[in-house]
Amino acid sequence: MKRILLPTDFSENAYNAISYAVQLFIDVECEFYILHAYTPASISAGSMIDSHSAMTLHEIEKESANRNLKKTQDRLEKEYHNANHTFITMASFNLLIPEMKEVIEENDIDLVIMGTKGATGLKEVFIGTHTMYAIKKMKCPVIAVPSGFKYEKPREVLFPTDYKVSKSNKYLPLIRELCDEHNSRLHILNAYYNTPLEDKQKDVEAFLDTYFIDNAHLFHISEGQELIEAIETFEMKHKVNFLIMIHNRHTLFENLLFKPIINQMVYHTNVPFLVIPSQERMNR
Repeated sequence: MKRILLPTDFSENAYNAISYAVQLFIDVECEFYILHAYTPASISAGSMIDSHSAMTLHEIEKESANRNLKKTQDRLEKEYHNANHTFITMASFNLLIPEMKEVIEENDIDLVIMGTKGATGLKEVFIGTHTMYAIKKMKCPVIAVPSGFKYEKPREVLFPTDYKVSKSNKYLPLIRELCDEHNSRLHILNAYYNTPLEDKQKDVEAFLDTYFIDNAHLFHISEGQELIEAIETFEMKHKVNFLIMIHNRHTLFENLLFKPIINQMVYHTNVPFLVIPSQERMNR
């Protein structure tokens, strides 16, 4: 049984990510936790209101959230009726990221799937604030689904790596499972900067070759290109429709995500993006 957390703000963008999730795991027994976290506007803005008014606002928001969660669940069951899937709806008076942390811990969540912020004036915005901070703060894999991305099987999967992956990372099996379920071809890409691989990196390369022995997989080297450019070029050439990265600390990847203006790699990546926390991040 796989347990998947699906945060929602009841937008079509959020529903699109939920729709992607149920199709991605169509043949897998899953519990989907559909979460809406809310804070009434007057309370979150710090307005001076009496306790009775605060309680009234809270009840209104709670009723509205539960009503919309029921609509979401009914829509899913109508469009994607699947005996493998169970939906659990959750409305919480809390900020989203702290609530997600609690839900992940209390329910032993395996994976978070959420939509990216839609392009509202700035097409560069691929990963919205909530998704970005979920990736940064959660010790759990996150799949970010681009706004408007229509489901397609992840047949061509790109996994850029510097071969500094921990062999004991407990989420590596997730990559293998996804490839198994969708008969995917895994492309393992290393951007070469005129520096030979160290022995430890060569060891990890050999480990990955053995680890994915039952999956179609290919190793690629991109020479003379920065990582961002290498990923973009590869995606276009091989029609990649799923991207995977390990989120290490103090690496280029963290800089990519958390610059004030989202970097070229991110806003040109218009395919679902699985981010797996490194072993180091999980041990913090």
